[in-house]
Amino acid sequence: MCLAVPAKIIEMDKQIATVEVGGLSRQASTVLLPDAAIGDYVLIHAGFAISLLDEEQALETIRLFDEMTGGMASGGA
Repeated sequence: MCLAVPAKIIEMDKQIATVEVGGLSRQASTVLLPDAAIGDYVLIHAGFAISLLDEEQALETIRLFDEMTGGMASGGA
């Protein structure tokens, strides 16, 4: 099973974004989303940002992940 995870872009260096996922920072390629910018929410899959999300949609998805994982998706216990 494959899973894409919503993340917020917090830094950009050309086509490499630093994204925040569950309180952790990771790097992801934005080559598939050339218009992605700092502050955008994106879906991350296999190290690539594959889709832009609006903030409401991203936060709802994160909330649902938290509900399924007992808070681990957002960095909780």
